[in-house]
Amino acid sequence: MAKDDVVTFSGTIEDKLPNTMFRVKLDNGHEILATVCGKMRKNRIWVNVGERVRVEMTPYDLAKGRITFVERKRAPGESAEQ
Repeated sequence: MAKDDVVTFSGTIEDKLPNTMFRVKLDNGHEILATVCGKMRKNRIWVNVGERVRVEMTPYDLAKGRITFVERKRAPGESAEQ
């Protein structure tokens, strides 16, 4: 399956589950299980309950997804390295 064949949604982390799984409530009201993508795991990017995330899902299984981006709000002038 090509990387272009994914569907991207935004949502909020509702619950943290074992084995780096998360319950995500999408903006359209659905709840899915999602895991952290490999690049985020490699760079040790943390995901916490209540954060906004972007989730990629395959059109074949709309109950599971992969978290690809964490949308964090930063104060003006705050560096990403802090």
